[in-house]
Parts: sequence; structure tokens; C-alpha cells
Amino acid sequence: MIRQEIKKLAVYSVFLAILILPMVGFRTTHFEAGRAFKVLGLFIAILVANFVAKVVRSRRGEDQLQKVSLGDRISLRFAEIPKIYTLGLLVAVAAVFPLLADNYMIDVGITCLIYVTLGLGLNIVVGLCGLLDLGYIAFYAVGAYTYALLNLRFGVSFWAALPAGVLMGMFLGCVIGYPTLKMRGDYLAIVTMGFGEIIRLVLNNWDKLTAGPNGLFGMQKPTLYYPGFHDGGLHLSVYSIKTLPALYYMILIIALLTLVGIRRLNDSRIGRAWVAVREDETAAELSGVPTTWLKLLAYALGAGFAAVAGAFFAAKLSYVNPNFFIFMESCIVLCIVVLGGSGSIPGVIVAGFILIAVPEIFRELQNYRMLAFGAIMAIMMVLKPDGLIPARRRRVQMAERRQLAGESNE
Repeated sequence: MIRQEIKKLAVYSVFLAILILPMVGFRTTHFEAGRAFKVLGLFIAILVANFVAKVVRSRRGEDQLQKVSLGDRISLRFAEIPKIYTLGLLVAVAAVFPLLADNYMIDVGITCLIYVTLGLGLNIVVGLCGLLDLGYIAFYAVGAYTYALLNLRFGVSFWAALPAGVLMGMFLGCVIGYPTLKMRGDYLAIVTMGFGEIIRLVLNNWDKLTAGPNGLFGMQKPTLYYPGFHDGGLHLSVYSIKTLPALYYMILIIALLTLVGIRRLNDSRIGRAWVAVREDETAAELSGVPTTWLKLLAYALGAGFAAVAGAFFAAKLSYVNPNFFIFMESCIVLCIVVLGGSGSIPGVIVAGFILIAVPEIFRELQNYRMLAFGAIMAIMMVLKPDGLIPARRRRVQMAERRQLAGESNE
């Protein structure tokens, strides 16, 4: 085991040297060896620390392996806290955040909540039903363009256009999902990616409807009507949601409603049927589970949540452009689901804030931001293959697999 770890350490060190030394050391006229080797040494030190930790764990006796690890003890302690208290504390922190942050951080918070909503929607398709969707951002674009077109062409308000956007997203979700019902693995990923690019190219080339690459602009902000007294009588007052704090609270409410809806679905018979399809579709179908209907439902519901986020995005910016909905956006949303833990609602929320907020915090390190992003993703997948916060079902399955692996090794 130690020999294998030494070989891995050597291979990873060579790979990091090939990657880091040219990127960090080379300048226009010279090569900064000291700076490059400092960065390389930092990464190698992390690898060495991980190697030492593995060696120490491997040298423990069997009685030590039976003990509960520190991470498991912490998880058990947190599990003893009632969930309603944890959720209430998080909602309170989220509600107070705009009062303590500047406009830039509030805008980052809005972006995080948009991607959390997208991640929760994709979690239905990928995490619960086990369908790999690489064109998910297309439904986000459908919601945004539906509101933009209805508002600009027909003067439809945000709240009236929102159901139309959801229905359009769900319809296209079924249209895209139906041809993929018999596909799995790589074929499913390629087809969904192709459908996502088709929708983006249609939006980019249909100049008469979508204005092509110029995009649509000038959409109205969402408005709220509330009763008020004026001139001795009761009248309806209008409040335009256009400031960043107001938009933040709006997307926070949308994200919370999405969280509640997906949590209810996860605990329902439909959620259990999705998990059955994910684990073994053939066995589920033989057990009487309507797999075709459930797959279409997963595509439709996931697309509907994405359309809601897209409509809010268009209302926030008052501008939409096909370049906002490129393939990389689908990859980021998929990374949120995988990094957080496939099927895990808390994991998606935590991963959404990490993947969106952390790059903004390190914006000053512009040249190395994506390098650090990729390195963190790779390290997390090696150290936590189940995700940051694995789903309860997934955690039990992985524990059983580890136990079986340990018995087979004996």
C-alpha cells in the first residue's frame, strides 16, 4: 500500500510540475524560477501531508478502524440538532445578510441563490433519477426568453409571464427527454448536450424573434401590489422590485420555495420511485414502477425550476443574450450537484455557494483563479467522492460497500 501511495505521489508531483511551472514561472521576457517553485512546493506539501495521513491510518490496528472517525462524530453531533433549528438559523443569516453587506456582495449573493435554485432543479434529474443532463442550462434560457418576449411584445407582467415560462420549460423538458428515454451513460450525455446547444443556437440565429446575438433588453422589473391608505381611502400601492436588496429577498424566497418543493418530492413516493430507477431501472420496471412516466416527470420538473430561475435572471438584468447560456454554465450546475453530493439537498446548497462565491472572493488572483478552481474540484473528488454532504440513502449505501470491501480484503 505504501509503495502504491509513493508512486501516486511521484506521478502527481510530476503532473503538477508540468502544469504549474510554465503557467506561473514564465513571463514576457524571463522565467521566475523562485516564484514558480514556491507555488509548486505548496501543492507538493499538500500531497505529502495527504500521503502521511494515509500512512498513519494504514498503520493503525483493526481496533482503531472500528472506532468512529472525527468527521463521523461531528456529523452525529450535528444530526442530534433538530433540523428546524438549523434551517431557522440559516434563513435568519440569509435574511440579515443584505443589511451587513455592500452592493457587490449582495449581487454575489443573488448569483449564488440563482445557481442554488438551478442546482436543486438539476438534482431531480441527476441526483434522484440518475439521468445525466448536460443541456440543463437550455431550460434556464427558455424561462428568461419567455419572460423577455412576453413582456416586450405584449406587455405581460413578470408574475403573469412566470407560469407561461414554467409551462414552456416543462414542455421542452418533455420534448428533449422523450428521445433519451432508452439511452444511458455517455449516449445520454451527448444527446442532452446536443439539445442544449440546439436551443442556444436557435436563440442566437432567430433574429426576428430573439434579436440574435444582440439580445433583448428593456424588460420591466417585477412589481408588488399592496393595500395602502391615501386621501382618506384604501388604494393599491405599487412597489417595484429593482434595488439589489429587494431582488435578493425575492430570489431568496424563490430558492426557499424550491427547497421545500424538492424536499417534499424527495420524501414522497415519486422520490422513492426515482431512486429506484436510478439504482436499477430494469428491476424498478419489473416491480411495476412506470419508468417512462417518471423520467419525463423528472425532466419536466427540473426544467420548470430552471425556467423560474431564468425568468428572475431576465427580470434582474432587464437584458438577455444567448451568450449567457453557453455549455459551460451547464457544466457548472452539474459540478454543484456532484460536488455537493448527488441527491443531497444540503450538499447542493453548500456547493452552490462555494463554487460561485469563492471565485469571486479570489477575483484579485485573476490569472490563477480557474487553476485553483480546478485543483479544488479534483482534490474534493479524490478526498470526498460521495460529495461534501452525501445524501442519507447514498451514505448508507457507501458504508455498506466499504464494509463489504473490508470483509473481502480479510
